[in-house]
Amino acid sequence: MADMLPENDGSADPLHDLPQPTFVQRGRFAPSLIWLVPLVAAIVGAGVLVSSYRSVGQKIKITFQSAEGIDAGKTEVRYKEVVIGRVGGVALSEDNSRVIVNVELDRHSHGFAVRDARYWVVRPRVGFGGVSGLGTLFSGAYIGADAGTSKEEQTQFSGLETPPPVLHGNQGRSFTLRSDDLGSLDIGSPVYYRRERVGRITGYKLNDDGNAVTMQLFIDAPFDRYVTDSAHFWNASGIDLALNASGLKLNTESLATVIAGGVAFQSTNTADTREVAENSTFNLYRDMGDALKPPDGPAVDIRMRFDETLRGLTVGAPIDFRGIVIGAVTSIELDYEAGTQTFPANVTATIYPKRLGRINERFTQAGENKVDIGAVFQSLVDHGFRAQAKLGNLITQQLYIALALVPHAKPVKFDPAAKPLEIPTAPGSLEEIQQQVTDILAKLDKVPLDEIGINLRDTLHGTNALMRQLDTELAPEAKQMLAAAQRALDTANHTLASDSPLGHGMTGTLEELRRAAQSLHSLADYLQRHPEALLRGKAADAPASGDH
Repeated sequence: MADMLPENDGSADPLHDLPQPTFVQRGRFAPSLIWLVPLVAAIVGAGVLVSSYRSVGQKIKITFQSAEGIDAGKTEVRYKEVVIGRVGGVALSEDNSRVIVNVELDRHSHGFAVRDARYWVVRPRVGFGGVSGLGTLFSGAYIGADAGTSKEEQTQFSGLETPPPVLHGNQGRSFTLRSDDLGSLDIGSPVYYRRERVGRITGYKLNDDGNAVTMQLFIDAPFDRYVTDSAHFWNASGIDLALNASGLKLNTESLATVIAGGVAFQSTNTADTREVAENSTFNLYRDMGDALKPPDGPAVDIRMRFDETLRGLTVGAPIDFRGIVIGAVTSIELDYEAGTQTFPANVTATIYPKRLGRINERFTQAGENKVDIGAVFQSLVDHGFRAQAKLGNLITQQLYIALALVPHAKPVKFDPAAKPLEIPTAPGSLEEIQQQVTDILAKLDKVPLDEIGINLRDTLHGTNALMRQLDTELAPEAKQMLAAAQRALDTANHTLASDSPLGHGMTGTLEELRRAAQSLHSLADYLQRHPEALLRGKAADAPASGDH
């Protein structure tokens, strides 16, 4: 390396003799096209993220009793068969009593994360409204949704185990029914108008006092306009089969009501009616007959006390007055009287005095359109008005209460101000029949049946002895007498024969008798024409040929 350097003669620095570098200023850096690939990928990724962020709506949590049929990432959330979200995950609650389903809603799905939104799992079901969810047999279960109308946001919901009977936005109106009991009705039970399905039961609850049940029902539009102030609702559940004094009656609304129960309604007056407001309250009648009967005016409670057996009398039995039903039995209770050691029965009934007719006009208070019911029944009781338990049907042995004016009824005390009114009673037809049977049996007991039997037995013994005597003693003699009589007849026939001398003599005798009778006939004829011949004799000039 040292050999290659120029010799230094000491006159100059050899490093300064080297050529100086030249700096060339180039243009700005130009990237390669290869950098465009990650740049485009980054832009696309950012677009996907933005699109995904914009497409994903609010996240909510729904709790169910079971996650049957729900799969994370697969199960859809649908509203009117439109997909509005998807299940993102499923987990158990902290106490393991329920499952928590995380749902990601679409960004454009509005009204599903508010307070009154509802969710349920759609599966194949057989309910009161028919068969539903059959499509899930092929597509799998999904979560059904009902959009709410509230403005209050909410992200946690308690899922329904059954679909709601009415969805938000359904056209129609809700009403309230009041009934003594629920019967076979349930949520989803159908409501009928003239045998056409127009609504459904949406809920029910027991009243706070425990004496009645309040039900909510929904009538679809346009049928809700038929719910007027004269509408009457009745329980159309099951089969209405009645066998009474009127015969056999069978009635049912539809096959669905036989299985699942139902309610029907109809207006009693279509000429002058008006629609009622939503959530109006109606009474639920027991059957169609009670619902559609004409108005009866104010009801009056009465009580009757019977000392006879009331087997066959039931709650609902009619109260009859001369063939007109004026009320029905509401309760039957057994009482006890310590003094007489008897068990009378107290029968309470509701009647409608307006059905008694014009007698109410006699006891209308002056200046008021109000009837003095106590005075009406005071007048009736004074004239023998009594309650009787009578047999209404021979087949079913059903009893009914008949109110009648009993002739020669014993006077009784009556309080027209009592609540309820105490109606006196009289023996009914069943008790009368029992009394007649008792009298007949008493008379039969007085008949000396033992003595009659002994006498009849002795008579039969005597008759048997007489027949044996006739057979052994008199029969041979009777045969001999019959044989002798037969011989006498044969002899008489032989004697009276035409070719015997006796026969000829008898023939001549009979001829003489004939001629004598003819002469007597001629004499009688002459005397009829000449009665004076009895005194004067026969006229001399009488023709000989005319008188014999």
